[in-house]
Amino acid sequence: MKNHFSVLLQIVLLLSCSWLKSQTAELYLAKYVNPMIGTQNMGHTFPGATVPFGMVQLSPETGNEPMFIDGVYNKNVYRYCSGYQYNDTVIYGFSHTHFSGTGHSDLGDFLVLPTLGKLTTDPDSGAFSTFSHNDEKASPGYYQVDLASFGVVAELTASERVGFHRYTFPKSDSVHVLLDLISNIYPFDEKNVWTFVRVENDTLVTGFRQTTGWARTRTVYFAMVFSKPMRSYGHRKYDQSPYKGFWRKFNEFENFPEMAGRKIRAFFNFNTDENEQILIKFALSSVSTPGALLNLQNEIPHWDFDSVVAAAKQKWNKQLNKIQVVTDTEAEKETFYTALYHTMLSPVIFEDVDEKYRGLDGNVHLSDGFTNYTIFSLWDTYRALHPLYNLIEPTRNGDMIQSMLAHYNQSVHGMLPVWSHYANENWCMIGYHAVSVMADAAVKGNKSFELPLALEAAVSTSQVGYFDGLDEYMNLGYVPEDKSSSSVSKTLEYAYDDWCIAQLANLAGDSAAALHYLNRSNSFYELFNPNSRFFQPKLSNGNWKEPFDPLETHDQGFIEGNAWNYGLYVPHQMDTLVAMMGGKAAFSLHLDSLFNMHLDDRYFEKTEDITRDGIIGNYVHGNEPGHHIPYLYNWTDEPWKTQHRVRHILSTMYGNGPDGLCGNDDAGQMSAWYIFSALGFYPVCPGSQDYALGSPLVKEAEIHLENGNCLFVKTRNQHKNNVFVKKVLLNNKPIISGMISHDELVEGGELLFIMSDKPNP
Repeated sequence: MKNHFSVLLQIVLLLSCSWLKSQTAELYLAKYVNPMIGTQNMGHTFPGATVPFGMVQLSPETGNEPMFIDGVYNKNVYRYCSGYQYNDTVIYGFSHTHFSGTGHSDLGDFLVLPTLGKLTTDPDSGAFSTFSHNDEKASPGYYQVDLASFGVVAELTASERVGFHRYTFPKSDSVHVLLDLISNIYPFDEKNVWTFVRVENDTLVTGFRQTTGWARTRTVYFAMVFSKPMRSYGHRKYDQSPYKGFWRKFNEFENFPEMAGRKIRAFFNFNTDENEQILIKFALSSVSTPGALLNLQNEIPHWDFDSVVAAAKQKWNKQLNKIQVVTDTEAEKETFYTALYHTMLSPVIFEDVDEKYRGLDGNVHLSDGFTNYTIFSLWDTYRALHPLYNLIEPTRNGDMIQSMLAHYNQSVHGMLPVWSHYANENWCMIGYHAVSVMADAAVKGNKSFELPLALEAAVSTSQVGYFDGLDEYMNLGYVPEDKSSSSVSKTLEYAYDDWCIAQLANLAGDSAAALHYLNRSNSFYELFNPNSRFFQPKLSNGNWKEPFDPLETHDQGFIEGNAWNYGLYVPHQMDTLVAMMGGKAAFSLHLDSLFNMHLDDRYFEKTEDITRDGIIGNYVHGNEPGHHIPYLYNWTDEPWKTQHRVRHILSTMYGNGPDGLCGNDDAGQMSAWYIFSALGFYPVCPGSQDYALGSPLVKEAEIHLENGNCLFVKTRNQHKNNVFVKKVLLNNKPIISGMISHDELVEGGELLFIMSDKPNP
């Protein structure tokens, strides 16, 4: 009888969800997004205008820091990965491409700045404006600021491939719109290979820029059109002066329609009446200037700025309504929806409206059946961002995987992307985590990509011997530190990735490959020292590297972590790890020590990503390698400690102010951790069906799934002091394992957490 009741309840919930979806209008959730969150200190987010996953991300640049000062790296430049710092008071202009929350930078293409008075195109000589946050507004799809130096109101919005500017001027006969093709997000002026601009007529300008930087060869085309004819135009070329770090004007041209050189700044002159508005549409393409024009004509064929703002907000509302939450405070709702917003800023669409895109091989391809994406920060985003897409965006995630497979097909190395953007592989960070993204999607039923091709690409990637110590890993069973640095981190991450390949092979019916990679996934045993109970670096002769300091990050076999953090990275065999560490009680004490110890400043003061704000003891939440760690008490007899830690992190390391991120957002990974954790569960091991349960922050949530089902997350006795979970019920059936499967969640129904102020052992 009890089973019949559970089935009946589930049917009623599913039917009621379908009815609610058809009857309930979308909530206006964009009002809860604050794009300023993360723009202060090391969050590395930007406040400008974009649409979900849009190629154009039109945002102000406030940084003008040189990469080096007297030959020494200027650490302050790292703050400008997104081009914007909240504490600044000067804007140099508005550029059209950005990374969100990354630990490195590139992009910052096509800086536009309206000015008045005497013409200068040089940022060191007045081509900038002061501004105040009192005169600045940012919301999804819209940005506004008063450029105080010129008395100009700047407004920005965007479609997927077109940035839309609206500038309101005072009466003047000396209005200039600058187009800076020198400017980059750091290093400020050293990336250009070539730039070209053609004035087609008195309103249309086209061109391109070629840069070398993190992306070693990158070409972006543009089409720029003004809402009124320009009076005159010109450009200035710059050449390096004898004084390092400065540039001098080398030549100036007036009304000559073609401009070419490495360092070009163009200007377009206008007369304006009082409060006259000049609008600019600025389209991008990776393919050609005709492609940019096609994007412009298809996406914004009119001059109705306000309608584009409304359309952008509507797109954001549609995305944000995938998860509707009730929280205890408005601040929590702002933090939640801004985190959800940040998870949708990358990867970005990387194709024209006719489905053409530039591939890794430099050739133009047709996506044909999928939307091509770029900006894959996979060492970060495989952990929670792509698993979040598998829950709320499986079709889009399938397109992203097909984009990775296209990268593989175009790669002379036979490799999936590691960290790729704009048809380039920059080889940043370790592991081959595209295989994790593919395995996680396949295991969770995403069939929008070819499984045999995915397995082929994964196997090929795992056998590229010259990549990051893989040769030694395949021959010795581990990466030796004297042959390849960060050897322990690499070995552990390769072992996990190999387990993911085994999951793909199982699904593809290749039992031989599954067994081979399952055996390779045991490589973590090779670097575990049972005497210290840490993973330690070994040399190629089999000896441990000495001396060994488990608290040290540098020169100890780890990257962006230490032996304490990486000592807990065996997500695919957690039960084995617990046994290796001495059993559940010993493992729980080890976790306690991690969270409770004091970490001296010297262990992280030289690391750009880490500050005290993101650290609990020796646990670093401001960086990704340990994001699964708070959930590991679920593999002990004290899961209530996971609940306590998760709620503490949610409440203290995220907020709704400019400093609301305790580390850079890493292309949405930090925010994805927040979304999952606020809902009450987290994917400790992507590539498996399982989520570890935590302690939800929301009071209620309604997750609208692509299959038409709804998952209702509900809490009883929810309160800031009631951080412990007394009982969890899925469709009235108790969950006692501390885990819940993806298939159970996507069937929909009600996931109920009964909260308490006392632990439930």
